[in-house]
Amino acid sequence: MDLFLTGNILKPKGLKGELKVQPVTDFPESFLKRKEYYIGKTPDQVVLRKVLSAKLNQGFAWIVLEGIGSREEAEAVAGYRLYVTGDALEPMPDDRAYLHDLIGLEVLDEEGGKIGVLRDVLEMPAHDVYEVDTGSRKVLVPAVADFVAEIDLKKGIIVLRRFSEFL
Repeated sequence: MDLFLTGNILKPKGLKGELKVQPVTDFPESFLKRKEYYIGKTPDQVVLRKVLSAKLNQGFAWIVLEGIGSREEAEAVAGYRLYVTGDALEPMPDDRAYLHDLIGLEVLDEEGGKIGVLRDVLEMPAHDVYEVDTGSRKVLVPAVADFVAEIDLKKGIIVLRRFSEFL
């Protein structure tokens, strides 16, 4: 089963197990609709928990999960992550894509020449960075408009400009 990160548990609030969560999504309102999360340190170490309550405030989600009913139990999961299955993800608008949808796309230059394959998207503080496998080495390219000319999920391509600057 593929799981996708949707939030990071920061700390408990109060005495009854409420958790402060940093959403990792463009759709924080989804925290108000979801009925369950997989919770764990990694996707390989998760437990399914039902949502008992959820609210949003000042950019954070505040949730109560089944089985976490005290401050001590909430403190024990601080630093854990919340995951959802692919079918629980919000649909993306046509002009946007989830990061995991980009992995494996063929990377081309503006003339249509093959550069390689996108192997990973690294989330950095300033902007994402694409890890492109050229076959002979891996190259990191900032995922910004100066370098990304086009992303076409239907064609399965990413077109980069000025790629020679990274060689």
